[in-house]
Amino acid sequence: MTAREPAWVLWAASRPSQLLLIAGVYALGAKVALVWGASLSVPALLAGLAALLPVAVSVHYANEYADHATDALTDRTPFSGGSGALPAAGVDRRVVLRAAVVALALGTVLAAAFAAVGLLSLAALALLGVIAVFGWQYSVGPLRLAWRGWGELDNAALGGLVLPVYGAAVVGGPLGTVALASVPFFLVVLLNLFATQWPDRRADAAVGKRTLAVQWSRRRLRAAYAGIALAAAASVLLLQPGVLPRPVAAASVAAAPFVVVGAAGYTRRRVPWPTVSAMVVLALAQFAAWCWVGTA
Repeated sequence: MTAREPAWVLWAASRPSQLLLIAGVYALGAKVALVWGASLSVPALLAGLAALLPVAVSVHYANEYADHATDALTDRTPFSGGSGALPAAGVDRRVVLRAAVVALALGTVLAAAFAAVGLLSLAALALLGVIAVFGWQYSVGPLRLAWRGWGELDNAALGGLVLPVYGAAVVGGPLGTVALASVPFFLVVLLNLFATQWPDRRADAAVGKRTLAVQWSRRRLRAAYAGIALAAAASVLLLQPGVLPRPVAAASVAAAPFVVVGAAGYTRRRVPWPTVSAMVVLALAQFAAWCWVGTA
């Protein structure tokens, strides 16, 4: 094994594309808060991101460590099966566990330092703590939520609700309002989890990982997907114009075709690209609309 192999594994296992999306959703939450009256502080915004990213990397590493067996068995897609770095390189999985601990420690130290100088509030610290704890508990003990059928909800709640609210907390925005505004995105993130868990179901079942895709029948999964999709659409209608300005609600429609295609092929299509696209399109469309609202 060369010295380059562990370095490549750590880079790939950090999942750079997901880190970019995490930064985008963080910015989305902050932008919603700014539209609702929060004051922009660039140092605080940068400090919040600087503390967030190592924590997110640690969560990804913990997931790669816990899922090494299923990732070695599954037929990866661009959106499922983990990074594939550990099986590809044959590196001892303890490498990513040690890196996860280091990354979590770095995020903790940065968060504490930024809080000490007044750049992060107690609310932001608490939300970052929730991301760290339940991000790790998605994969590792004692809860191992993904192995018990609670991983989909945990992951969606963290990425679709807690993350944007953390962005709002960093800039001192109205947390409840931002949480409500994030409900449609949370539901589409939940759809994304349903879709991305499906390709790994056989490998997960082989190692005892009881995701919903393993536990539920195709019919039940498809019914749940349709119900969540309808709930997402209904939430956009119900939240506007009080919480979601009409331009934001209108922009959210851009994700609808991808959700429809995703629903039509769910449990039939191996690569979950429509639902992943719906999540990314919704985040981008809403961010652009909130920017437009903020300057109108």
